[in-house]
Formats: sequence, structure tokens, C-alpha cells
Amino acid sequence: QLELSGAQKTLQGRREVLEQACLSHTKKRRVLSPEDLKHLIVDDKHGLIYCYVPKVACTNWKRVLMVLTGNGRYTDPLAIPANEAHVAGNLHTLSEFSVTEINQRLRSYLKFIFVREPFERLVSAYRNKFTRSYNTAFHKRYGTKIIRRHRPNPEAEAMEKGNNVSFREFVQYLVDPRTQREEPFNEHWERVHSLCHPCLIHYDVVGKYETLEPDAQAVLRLAAVEGKVQFPTSSKSTRTDGNMAARFFQYISPFYQKKLFNLYRMDFLLFNYSTPEYLRTR
Repeated sequence: QLELSGAQKTLQGRREVLEQACLSHTKKRRVLSPEDLKHLIVDDKHGLIYCYVPKVACTNWKRVLMVLTGNGRYTDPLAIPANEAHVAGNLHTLSEFSVTEINQRLRSYLKFIFVREPFERLVSAYRNKFTRSYNTAFHKRYGTKIIRRHRPNPEAEAMEKGNNVSFREFVQYLVDPRTQREEPFNEHWERVHSLCHPCLIHYDVVGKYETLEPDAQAVLRLAAVEGKVQFPTSSKSTRTDGNMAARFFQYISPFYQKKLFNLYRMDFLLFNYSTPEYLRTR
């Protein structure tokens, strides 16, 4: 009981920080549209709503929800292939329901979200999408555009394949005002507050990637499903952490560091992450 109350205190503290930050930093409340709810996965059977954030253990959370909603089709989350966890029809999102059904679920279900230090998440997304040879769709879709726009005298092959984008070029692309004018950010680098609307939706649990396993345990306990499914423990040896992020940022000029920090500032504030020590934005 004591250890639970410790965990509950932590989670309660995060909720309070989030609410305070929302009060001080958001001007006016707006009404949510179905478009805003595409990242909220619904489990009607157990009364759960999970807002998934790419690069914050969302594959494993989707696997867990597939076990919970799959009517016995799956028992072990890790037996579900990662790409299957991301197939659109496998899980229901809140955007599929009517306004009445949406409101009813938002009022009564346990709502949770998992977040991560914003720049570690960003470096993780960059490493995954731009430095892995198998991500050709991302290279074509984003890499070619980034190279055309932000590389002086690009080679023809780079413009065609888009497969050698540097982190500096990626940062320039993110802070370029044209980027967001043309289209919304890709979900892998979109800000958490834009994906999950934590100032408009009252999340019961704000879990953190940095304390993933105990926080996941707490969610399953609160949802009364800890006997039905185990959250998979990660075996990743090269997780992106602060030291790795610092290495990537040492090649980014203070000017761009500051611009990038301003872009992700709300995520730092809302989820109580301190400004990284390696930033040179003074």
C-alpha cells in the first residue's frame, strides 16, 4: 500500500504541474474536433483511453491494448509484430465516435498519456527515421525535401534518395516557418501538446518514458487489468538518452538551438522537463 501511495503521489504531482502550466500558458480553451482525437485509442471493454505519442513506447502500449481488446486473440504483447501494432484498423480511436459517445467516454474512462524529454524524443525520431537504411519512405517523403531546401549544392543522388539528412538539416527544416505553413508536422516530431491536447483533455495519468516500467505498472493497476497483461520490458541497448542528445546538439548553433527550444517549449513546460544543460541559448 505504501509503495502505491508513493507512486500515486508522483502521478498526482505531475497532474498538478500540468494543470498549473495549462492555466498559465494557454490563452483560451477551444473545442476539440474529431481531427484532434486521432491519437486517442479507446478500449471500451476496460474503459481506457490512451493517447499515443510516437517514440514514447507507443508500439508496446498498442500491443498491450491489442491484447486487452482482442477477445483472446492475443495473449503476449511481444508476440504481436511491431508493424501490426500500427495497422490503423486494429485499434479504435476516439475520432471514430459520435460527439455524444466521445463526451461520454472522455467523462468516464481512465485516460492516460506517456511523455518523454522533448529533445531526447526528437533525436530518437531523427535516428530512427533518417539514419536507418530501411526507412526509405521517410527518406523520399521528407529527406528529399529537406536536402533540396537546406543543403547548398546538393548532389543529384541525395536529392533523389533523401537518405543522408544531417541532424543540422533536420533542425533547420523544423524551425523553418515554411514547414508548418505547408503541412502539419509528422507525428514522430509533432509536439505532444499538439497530438494529445493535455490542456483540453484531463488525463488521469501522465506517465514518463524515463520511469516507464513503474508508470506502466501503475496504469495497469488503476485499470484493474494487471492480471491480464504484462507491460513488455524493453531490451533496447541504445536508447536515446541525454548524453546522446547532447552529442547531436553540439553541432547545432546557439541560434538554431534557441529556435528549436521555442518550438518545443510548451512540452518542456507542461511536462516539467528542465532546459537541457547542454543547450547554448544564452
